[in-house]
Amino acid sequence: MDLSEAENGSPEGGEEEVDAIIKTCVLGGFSESSETRTLIGSLPEIHEDDRAGEFAVQKFKATVIMDRYQDQPHLLDPHLEWVTDMLLNLVRNENSPPSLVHLSFQFLYVICKVRGYKVFMQLLPHEVADVHPVLEMISRQDPTDLKTWETRYMLLLWLSMTCLIPFDLSRLDGHLESEGVRVKEPVMERILAVAKTYLFAMGSPRDAAPVLVSKFMTRPDVKQKHLGCFLDWSLTSISQSSGDSMIEIRKLDGVLQSLAKLFKHGKRDDFLQYAPIVLRNLEQKRLSESSEAMLRKIHIKLIQRLGLTFLKPRLAAWRYERGSRSLAANLSVSHTAATVTPETKTQEQEEDYDIPEEVETVIEHLLIGLKDKETVVRWSAAKGIGRVTGRLPKELADDVVGSVLDCFNFQETDNAWHGGCLALAELGRRGLLLPSRLTDVVPLIMKALTYDEKRGACSVGSNVRDAACYVCWSFSRAYDPKELQPFVTQIASALLITAVFDRNINCRRAASAAFQENVGRQGTFPHGIDIVTAADYFAVGMINNCYLNISLLSVFIAGFPEYTKSMIEHLISRKINHWDGVIRLLATKALHNLTPQAPDYMATTVLPQLLTTAVGVDLHSRHGAILACGEITYALYKVALQSNSRTVMDLISPECVDALKNIHNLLHERKQYRGFGGALMRPATVCSLIEKLSLSKMPFKNDPIISAWQSLIDDTLKTLHLFSSGVKEDFIVSVVTALSALCEEFYQDQENQADTQIQDVLISQYLEGLMSPQLLTRCGSARALGCLPRFMIHSKLKQIFGGLEQMCAVSQKEGNFTEARRDAVRSVAQVFLKTGVCPDGSPDSVLCSENVVEVFGFLLCSINDYTTDSRGDIGAWVRKAAMTSLQEITLMVSSSAPEILLPNLVKSMMCCLAQQAAQQNDHYRAHAGNIFLHLLHHTEPVVPHIPHKEELLNIFPAETITSLNWNAPSQAFKYITQLLGLPEYQYHTLLGLSVSVGGITESTAHHSSQSLFAFLKGIQKDIDALTQFTQTLLRIFKNNLQNDRVSVPLLMMLSQMLANNVFEILTTQEKSHQVCVDLLGLCKELRKSRNVAKIRACIYVYCGLIQFEGDVRKKVLSQLLMLLCHTFPIIRKTTSGEMYEMLLTYNDVADPDVLEDVLNLLSDTQWESDLATVRECRNQLCDWLGVPRPRPITKDPDQVS
Repeated sequence: MDLSEAENGSPEGGEEEVDAIIKTCVLGGFSESSETRTLIGSLPEIHEDDRAGEFAVQKFKATVIMDRYQDQPHLLDPHLEWVTDMLLNLVRNENSPPSLVHLSFQFLYVICKVRGYKVFMQLLPHEVADVHPVLEMISRQDPTDLKTWETRYMLLLWLSMTCLIPFDLSRLDGHLESEGVRVKEPVMERILAVAKTYLFAMGSPRDAAPVLVSKFMTRPDVKQKHLGCFLDWSLTSISQSSGDSMIEIRKLDGVLQSLAKLFKHGKRDDFLQYAPIVLRNLEQKRLSESSEAMLRKIHIKLIQRLGLTFLKPRLAAWRYERGSRSLAANLSVSHTAATVTPETKTQEQEEDYDIPEEVETVIEHLLIGLKDKETVVRWSAAKGIGRVTGRLPKELADDVVGSVLDCFNFQETDNAWHGGCLALAELGRRGLLLPSRLTDVVPLIMKALTYDEKRGACSVGSNVRDAACYVCWSFSRAYDPKELQPFVTQIASALLITAVFDRNINCRRAASAAFQENVGRQGTFPHGIDIVTAADYFAVGMINNCYLNISLLSVFIAGFPEYTKSMIEHLISRKINHWDGVIRLLATKALHNLTPQAPDYMATTVLPQLLTTAVGVDLHSRHGAILACGEITYALYKVALQSNSRTVMDLISPECVDALKNIHNLLHERKQYRGFGGALMRPATVCSLIEKLSLSKMPFKNDPIISAWQSLIDDTLKTLHLFSSGVKEDFIVSVVTALSALCEEFYQDQENQADTQIQDVLISQYLEGLMSPQLLTRCGSARALGCLPRFMIHSKLKQIFGGLEQMCAVSQKEGNFTEARRDAVRSVAQVFLKTGVCPDGSPDSVLCSENVVEVFGFLLCSINDYTTDSRGDIGAWVRKAAMTSLQEITLMVSSSAPEILLPNLVKSMMCCLAQQAAQQNDHYRAHAGNIFLHLLHHTEPVVPHIPHKEELLNIFPAETITSLNWNAPSQAFKYITQLLGLPEYQYHTLLGLSVSVGGITESTAHHSSQSLFAFLKGIQKDIDALTQFTQTLLRIFKNNLQNDRVSVPLLMMLSQMLANNVFEILTTQEKSHQVCVDLLGLCKELRKSRNVAKIRACIYVYCGLIQFEGDVRKKVLSQLLMLLCHTFPIIRKTTSGEMYEMLLTYNDVADPDVLEDVLNLLSDTQWESDLATVRECRNQLCDWLGVPRPRPITKDPDQVS
């Protein structure tokens, strides 16, 4: 299609607009021509190697064309000819083997797929000489071969192009004689047979066969002989196909596609006589009821083509024309406008239309297609509605528009709404929706922009809203500004509301694009440029940014008076009662942000309306309204605070104040805090309402409602375990925030002192809650103690800290209530941060010299919590909270009273942080490492008494605070292993490293061991440093013999160190052999363990210790030989395998005369057999290795119970 044809519209009434598209960050041209030539030139050498051929195709797809030019395929056009010629030369070469031909066609298919077959097939040669070779090649193909489908696809397209030769195909039959034998079947028959065959084929060749049919059957010579027969064959195939199996569906798909192509490309005069017959057969087949979306789509496409065949191709004279999209066309129209007379237009409008009866059936099918459950079917039906309506008289077209508008009924499904929007967009885009209809259409589109129907646990309607945005986008391009002027405010507000507040990101972006299009083309949207700049594609991408970011979007847009009330009304009517709780919460926070834009409207109109809903029947509406009441009240308090001349009571009426106060009483009387609804009502009332009303300083002091609120908070803490797990964390947060605000506002007298009676009751109650058998009650009580204001803690500090410390000590010993310990540790820090520091103060009121050791001791004990359960290392939650608390309290003490921060406390803290910074978990390692650096480099105040501070500053310069990524093992362990050279940090750092080096996380173990061995290599020749290191290692081993969390990875680390000859220097120092003896002795203490992993790790260590000669070697052999008769078969098998490798590595362990016999016995014996059998083999090994046979220990019968 040339440019003029594209601008003026196709003969069938479909318009294709040519838009000027500004693209950024695009390619400038096809820059891989030389690489492509090389790749194609290499095909003759690589075609025989299947792997090389597949690699070449993938390279051609990924690096040359597919990835880079998928979005800009037109850049390939200047190069397509030579690429196609190179590949076709390989195909045409008679000496090319089938593998090379197929590989060439694979390359051609890649290009065809990227550029599109309609453009690419025009480059295929279509001369008379090409007909026979192509026909011969396609005839030799196997339609069922799954490996060569690209060849068949491209041959079908090539054969389609050869059908365009302007000569009668019968003339080619005379050239089919060879050696006196004449081929009986004519070319025409052969092509028809190929087309029919591949219409029933599977895969992509079936998509190319309809193209061949459309080119072949529309030839003048072919349609005279075969068109009627082919249509009969097609209708017979349709009627005989049941559509129950994939084979039948495949047949239907191919035939229907071919008919759609024929009625699209064929001349109307040739097909008009067949159209009624085809339509009747389709109606009888009832494909619209098929379960296959593919068949329904092709059915709709064929129906619309039949409808276009019944109607003469013309452009409706009555259609609305805004003007051409082309500047040149507009200029030419202005010069020739005088030649068009009103009489001519009237004549065209009064032209008599002859509308066949079948058109009504076609339109009925298309209208049904608009309600299909699949989007592709609805989209095809919408395009069909637009095309057919463009050829109808004005009155009939208006009836079609009315039928489309009937889809917008709330009794219809979301599919009907979506299809109706698509159809309206098509009608508007083509100028078939007259301005007189806009008064009916625009209100329906406004409803579609907010269409959202709950269905089960989710909702439907996002596609409807997206399509409604497309309608608004198409209207901006279809109508003059004066036509849409009456609806500008309505459309602009609806689009902005969707762009900012819609739940679906695609809808927000679609609305933003539609608004931008209207601003650019209409120019009448209020403040359009300013809003388009803020509400762009990326800004509307994040929903939190849309609702809550004060500097952008909702508040910015609401700042324009034209949109303020409409946005607020939308939130009140559509969002605070939304089915998604997240949207309800965001909507209430957005209302808080929007209140300063219209405070009087909020106080006099919105708040009374919400107060009625807050005690209504609908659960979601009640929940959202209560949240909104609290947020708006607090926002009005802020507005009044800023004005200095008014209070919140001046803005809110007394009736509203009473209604706010009575919400809790009404909910309590109706028992709406119970059951499923209670899971929503308690956070809404507790968190939002109580907290916000307290922060707003409402005049409720000494009112009975305060006691009611406190009772609700306490009851919620005690019954948290009764609610679903998904809301428990939110419950606790809501309780403590509300409690804090309530205490701050209503439990403080005029002298800023706590009401002692309430203070005693609350603290005693929460301390008692720390001992509750319910985990969540403990968590809530711990957090409640931490959130209390300073005046509530005064004179009760020792009692509060003691209760938290006791709960942690007991629960840690029992290994349960880990989450409660985490919250208790957090609360301890919060309590002491509120009380502050005073060196000589009372330990019952502040952090002082008397209790600082106890507080630090509690936190340092918590930092060593390694509780585990089925969830894994849950003690890490406590350790993280303890590290954070230590940082906060240390900085506070350093700032106010550094003299009470004792050196041993700082040393213990820094050593514990170093240990955690060497652990294997990336997240907690990063947390500890960042705190370590923060304390080290903190200047205001400086943390005193940090051991080896100068050396630490050299290891961790200031830039590591930002540059060092502790989450990356490759970076973290390079620094942390340097702490092994500092005596104060060596023990704890090595303790942490042992778990990482011997752990099961591959990346962590690799990088940590690499850094450790690099450090050990540096001290390899320093006997004293190596001895000190080994002594520290043995001390860690001895202290953690029964701690599997440390001992197992420590043994694995030792085995690696022995394998890397770390202790090689000790083999030459007789006095240092004591280290090996001690290590062997510690390993022997583990022989009674029932932990398979620990025993196997001991085996690896034993085999590493064999390198030390003398008594150590004999003792090691004795231990290994005893393990050959271990109770567990897996241990016996592991021992034999490791001993085999050990004897091959250290060939001086056994006498050379018996070494081969020992190895054979180790490898040939079934060590998993019964103990009696393997003991004989083990004893034989003892004799050969010169080790005394182990003697079984017999128990005294008197000692056996």
